[in-house]
Amino acid sequence: MSYDPKSDTFTCAGFKSEIRNYECEDCSACSLRNQCTKAKAGNNKKISFSSDFSELRDLSSRNIRSEEGILLRMNRSIQVEGAFGVIKQDFGFKRFLTRGKEKVRTEFLLLAFAYNIKKYHNKQQNNKTGVLFYYKEIA
Repeated sequence: MSYDPKSDTFTCAGFKSEIRNYECEDCSACSLRNQCTKAKAGNNKKISFSSDFSELRDLSSRNIRSEEGILLRMNRSIQVEGAFGVIKQDFGFKRFLTRGKEKVRTEFLLLAFAYNIKKYHNKQQNNKTGVLFYYKEIA
C-alpha cells in the first residue's frame, strides 16, 4: 500500500479509499461508557468510517438479498454440502489412503473427478444437462 501525504490516503491495487477517524473528547463521565466501548479507562471511543466501503457493503447486501442472490446462495449450499455428503456416504470415503501432500491431492482429485462423472451421468439420465440452477418450488 502506498501512502499519499497530500490527500492523507492509502492506495491499494489501484483502489482509493478515504477513511475518516472519529474520537470522543472525553468518555470518563459518560453513564453509557460500559455499553459503548471496551476501551480501557483513560481511552475514548474511536470510530473509523469509510464512505466507499459503506457504499460497497450496501451494494453487497442488496445483491445477496435480491432474487438472484438468494438463488445463488441456495444453490451454492446445495452443491457444496451435497458433494461432501455423497463422497463420504455414497462413496464410503472416510479417510485418505495415501500420505503426503501430492498423493493426497491426487487422491482427492480422483474422488472429485468420479463425483463429477456421476453427477453428469445422472443429469443426462434425467434430461437436465442444460439446467444450472434449482429453483424453489412453491406448493
